[in-house]
Amino acid sequence: METAGTSLVMSLLIMAVAGGIIGVIARALMPGPNPMSIGMTILLGIAGSILGGFLARLLGLATGAGWVISILGALLLLWLVPKMRKAV
Repeated sequence: METAGTSLVMSLLIMAVAGGIIGVIARALMPGPNPMSIGMTILLGIAGSILGGFLARLLGLATGAGWVISILGALLLLWLVPKMRKAV
């Protein structure tokens, strides 16, 4: 019997795995050094998925290209975050 706690744990686990994959792909595609931990890579992938999904809905794009849009969102964050750190 599945409880709400079990489905929450599974959802978080799936988000972490998908975020890790998306983060690793984005880091591999971005030229130059990207020093960050595995945890930061996972967070980058999750945040990229959220940003990509938000931008896709804003632009009225189909939701079928979820991985591609998630990777593009992660690439945008990977490019933007170091620029914001230097500005501060």
